[in-house]
Formats: sequence, C-alpha cells, structure tokens
Amino acid sequence: MIATIHYNSKKHRIDLSQALDISMPLQMSRQNVIAWYQNAPSFKKIQSVKKKDPVNFNTISFNPHAHGTHTECVGHITKEFISINKQLKQFFYFAELITVAPEKAGEDFVISKKQIQFLLGNKKREAIIIRTLPNTLDKLSRNYSHSNPPYLLEEATEYLKEKGIKHLLIDLPSVDREKDEGVLAAHNSFWNTAGKIRYDATITELIFVPNAIADGTYFLNIQIASFENDATPSKPVLYEILKS
Repeated sequence: MIATIHYNSKKHRIDLSQALDISMPLQMSRQNVIAWYQNAPSFKKIQSVKKKDPVNFNTISFNPHAHGTHTECVGHITKEFISINKQLKQFFYFAELITVAPEKAGEDFVISKKQIQFLLGNKKREAIIIRTLPNTLDKLSRNYSHSNPPYLLEEATEYLKEKGIKHLLIDLPSVDREKDEGVLAAHNSFWNTAGKIRYDATITELIFVPNAIADGTYFLNIQIASFENDATPSKPVLYEILKS
C-alpha cells in the first residue's frame, strides 16, 4: 500500500507494507536484553489451552527501561509525574539514520558532537536514529548491567536540541553514562530542563537496527503502548522513501 506524506511543502511516497522494524522483542527468558541490574522478565501462565483451559492467559512482569525498546519523556527525570502517553501525540517523523563508532575517552566510549555533526551535516530532521558499532546480534540478549556501555556526551545532545531534533533513538540502554551520580547530563540537555522544557521531545533506547538497513533518510513511526508512565514499551519502524 503506497501512501503519500506531505512534509516541508514536498510530497514523499512510502510503501506501508514494507515496514522496517527496529525494536527488540520482549522474551520471557535470560536471553532477553537486560539493563539496570534487573532480573530477566518473567512469564507466568495463569491459564493454558494445553491444560484444557478455555484460553491462554498469562501474566508478564518486566521493566520498560531495562527489558527492551522503550520510549520515554521528560517525566523520566522530573519530580513531577509526566506521562509519555499524554506527551506523545504525533507518531510519524522525518528521520535520519546514522551509524557511529563510539570514541575512546579515558575508561569510556562516547559519541561526540563532532561525530554526529559530520554525519548529519545541514540536514533538517525531526528525529535521529543512532546505530552504534560494532552492531552484532548479541545486542538482543546482552546484559548491560555493570558494563559501562557507550553514551552520548552532553555536547552531542545539546547540538541535537539546537538542530530542532525532537526524537532521539539509540541502540544503547541510556544516552547517559551508566554510573554518573545522577547527573544525567545528556537527558537534561536534550529535554532542556534548565530552561523551557521540551515536553514533546522523546528518547527511545534499546532499539536494534539490522545491518541490512542502510544509513539515510526515512519516515519513522513510533508506536507505543498506552502506559500512563514516564516510559512505555515501543515499536519504532522505518519506511523507505520511494523514488519518484
């Protein structure tokens, strides 16, 4: 099914039947991705057709921030309760996918403003998707706890904010350092908590972008579950822009 999207006074065509899923599936096992010192998500069968119950009926326990692809709003770091379900009202965005190899900085690996600036250039986008290298399948089942994963420098998120990018997606458990004594410099910078807060901006973490998807411009659809929470499990998908 071909759809036409109007953006910046131009018409763009996408094939809605060719969605490129960049989310991680939630698995009820230790093979699931894990972060923030949590155990694996759990799956309890309440009723089972195999046991001659009329339906399958399961209880699932998980943490949105720790167990897979999730989209969060500024409520993640504010004293005030702010729900992602109330803030995210638009779901299609003009987006750029870039691939970055984090740079060594002391004991850390980081993504700098210079790296993003080089790849993004003068392009004006509503959203950015950052795929980090190496990009291997073990990202789908990695335990990130106590591993000090790569993260974005504050200068990088400040640059994205200045560029007008409202939606930041990355394949890491956080845009900030795992242990930073609660500074959360990248989160605070991106949402502009020291000034006029960007309530309509979101951060999506723990995505997975297969290597077969090329860097470039796409239309992004962020699909979320209707959780009244600072974060919700989400399913971001990309659509290639068709040539005229």
